[in-house]
Amino acid sequence: MKIFFKLIYFSIIISFFQCNLEKKKKEILVKTEKIKDLKKQQEKLITKPWDSLNRSNTEAFLLAYGKQNKETKVVIKTKFGNIKLLLYNDVPVHRANFIFLTKIKYFNTTVIYRVAKNFVIQGGNSDNMYTQKQRRKYGNYLMQPEFRKHRKHKYGALASARQWEKNPNKLSSPFEFYMVHQRNGAHHLDNEHTVFGEVISGFDTMDKISRVKVGVDEWPIHDINMTIEIIE
Repeated sequence: MKIFFKLIYFSIIISFFQCNLEKKKKEILVKTEKIKDLKKQQEKLITKPWDSLNRSNTEAFLLAYGKQNKETKVVIKTKFGNIKLLLYNDVPVHRANFIFLTKIKYFNTTVIYRVAKNFVIQGGNSDNMYTQKQRRKYGNYLMQPEFRKHRKHKYGALASARQWEKNPNKLSSPFEFYMVHQRNGAHHLDNEHTVFGEVISGFDTMDKISRVKVGVDEWPIHDINMTIEIIE
């Protein structure tokens, strides 16, 4: 009789462990499926078509794009001459963004719209309808700052413009940029705007542009059209 009860006892114990084991297997399976779903969602953010950039996937898209598009040199072409730029690898999101916009020819309908004498030369916007359409297409996304201690607003520095009001996180505009034309630099802007490159040739072109007539808003009286191309 004791043997019978022992057998029943062990059967109950075994059944209990089997139930627990099955339960744990199901939990592990559910967790595994959740992880797979999460990975699929993340992959979707970076494996969408080349024109899928938007506000919700900005960083993921640009980091993935940057890995596939490693160019670091571009040239701005104007009627005054060319300006060659080197883009920095240690600001990957801003570099990739500039390469992306260059490759889709966004800048080719924009102008150098601000010439602040002995300060900066700024471009990347225009009244052209195509320019505005492109901005709307990508949702006027913004970029987190990529401040680096050794990246300063020296003479020739290339940096992202941004809104100052209601922008506590100092988010960069992806479309508008400026080059420092002040010989002594513009160091009051350090850690305020992301520096993501520098002028490597064409300082004489910058000098010519700096001498154009501008209105009270520092917008040149005559548009300075530009195109930007990859040179590497």
